Amino acid sequence: MPDAVVIGAGPNGLVAANLLADAGWSVEVLEAQDVPGGAVRHDRGVDPAYVSDVFSAFYPLAAASPVLAGLRLHEHGLRWSHAPQVLAHPLLDGRCAVLSRNVEETARSLEAFAPGDGDAWRAQVDVWEKVRAPLLDALFTPFPPVRAGARLAAAVRGAGGLRLARTMLLPVRRLGEEEFAGEGGRLLLAGNALHADLAPEAAGSGGFGWLMTMLGQTYGFPVPLGGSGELSSALVRRLESRGGTLRCGERVTGVVVRGDRAVAVRTAGGETVPAHRAVLADVSAPALYGELVDQRHLPGQLLADLRRFQWDFATFKVDWALDGPVPWSAEGAASAGTVHVADGVDALTRFASQLSMGQVPDRPFALFGQMTTADRTRSPAGTESAWAYTHVPGRVRGDAGDDG
Repeated sequence: MPDAVVIGAGPNGLVAANLLADAGWSVEVLEAQDVPGGAVRHDRGVDPAYVSDVFSAFYPLAAASPVLAGLRLHEHGLRWSHAPQVLAHPLLDGRCAVLSRNVEETARSLEAFAPGDGDAWRAQVDVWEKVRAPLLDALFTPFPPVRAGARLAAAVRGAGGLRLARTMLLPVRRLGEEEFAGEGGRLLLAGNALHADLAPEAAGSGGFGWLMTMLGQTYGFPVPLGGSGELSSALVRRLESRGGTLRCGERVTGVVVRGDRAVAVRTAGGETVPAHRAVLADVSAPALYGELVDQRHLPGQLLADLRRFQWDFATFKVDWALDGPVPWSAEGAASAGTVHVADGVDALTRFASQLSMGQVPDRPFALFGQMTTADRTRSPAGTESAWAYTHVPGRVRGDAGDDG
């Protein structure tokens, strides 16, 4: 009987399994798919010579995570790779905002949009450096982050106090307008806020856009060398080196509860797998509380809250095997791993508004990934393994295009 059964071999499940194994627990992970990794995997389905990340691709939060750093995954084969530039946001007129891991390069890019914006960027980085360590500790500490929260509060006081707190709550459009005279800095902030589906006018979008942009400035948007699945593979190898086990193709259909404790799981094959100490679930909230755990074991308030659960917008993604580099008209986009494609902050607002109305956007904001630019092992020399994704409504009410 393992101490813990983990449902799902996505990154969260595999990290949890590794941490429990480090604590001396015996761990068994059950994954419904035939391969581990969840949304962190790659294949060669587009072309045998090209590696394509199936879902996620760039990992700034993983690079910044003290939890992942503590796992020392480089000892289990994980290597990170970076594009020459982190991110670019080109405009149709040829201008291009570029985020670099070099502060001065980023500042020069923004200074080209408006005099003084380079210094404005340096000021933002100074604030970030004052709060970075306690902020990341708070983000990666189990809730509630009491000690990390206290350290963060002290750092915030030293970095501007209420002014910084206000900044984090601002809509990203307003934050960009307050901090930058030109469009370059505003584009970097707003485009990164859209990574979390936060519209430029949404409260709190400024804080998220600022965080993602600063993570890119400090840690870049790295990719696992060889494909995103190498991150999952390193987690699996580490777990197995500590005695943990992983079984793929084992779909869990229910959690067995006795005396208000989860004591086992049932699989689609009819097996009951007992857990001596805990059951962990790396699945969605509706799947856990709406399918796996019988409702008679759940508080009524939880079930009421579950009815309010809202999924993010759906994602539409295309992968390409290109025979050469993308011929960007904006030179700064050629060396970036991630490219934001939208002609200005107003275009981002328009896109987000159409989504909120249930319309398929007519000019979608696209995130474009140049994977061979970020990792030269992804395709033959002189070619590019690329993808782009955008969002569409989960339930389509109409089409924003003129043709209906």
